Amino acid sequence: MTTGVRRRMGVDERRQQLIGVALELFSHRSPDDVSIDEIAAAAGISRPLVYHYFPGKQSLYEAALGRAADELAGRFLEAHEGPLGARLLRVMGRFFDFVEEHGPGFAALMRGGPAGGSSTADALIDGVRQAAYEQIIAHLGVSGPPPARLELVVRSWVSLAESTALLWLDGRRIPRAELELQLVHDFAALAAVSAAYDQEMAGIVLRVFAQEPADGPFGDLLTRLSVLAPAAPAVLSQRLPQS
Repeated sequence: MTTGVRRRMGVDERRQQLIGVALELFSHRSPDDVSIDEIAAAAGISRPLVYHYFPGKQSLYEAALGRAADELAGRFLEAHEGPLGARLLRVMGRFFDFVEEHGPGFAALMRGGPAGGSSTADALIDGVRQAAYEQIIAHLGVSGPPPARLELVVRSWVSLAESTALLWLDGRRIPRAELELQLVHDFAALAAVSAAYDQEMAGIVLRVFAQEPADGPFGDLLTRLSVLAPAAPAVLSQRLPQS
């Protein structure tokens, strides 16, 4: 009979294992609440051995954060095919998949990590936001530097998606699918309002909307807003000062 022998891991393989273990633990609890002892136990090694590969929990957290940041940025990748509204809806589905999978870890990631944070963590988070911004700009098919108002719209929308996900995690009081669709509607609304102030933005918005089917997410928004349209003049006239 032969007995099983534990295979000795190489340095890089062990580091990757520890990063994966830490990321799994951070996905269910805030990094501040996870100890090195727990990480060591989950990895099946001793506490001193963890310190052999990482000088402290902050460095291990940053390594796990780097992997999570790469994964989250990847959720914004989408083929440049079909109407923009449907593309954004698929992106939001993958984004919320990540949020749901990682829970407390996502919250910690977007709030700067464990107490005290670090410049490395901040840079990783900013990298995710920049990757998301660049992906959305690419989908809009704008050649050359994007107009200032378009940059404002896209960066504001990326920030809105982030804050919406954080609020959703706190109780999940709104169905996830509704929020995903609402965020796509929010993008259209932000772009439309900006288009009212700028001809270049108007051209971009009209080009995008012209490619949208009536049964797509943007068409759905118009249908929902049309319900409010008949009542809008009456409401506005009640609020306007009387001459």
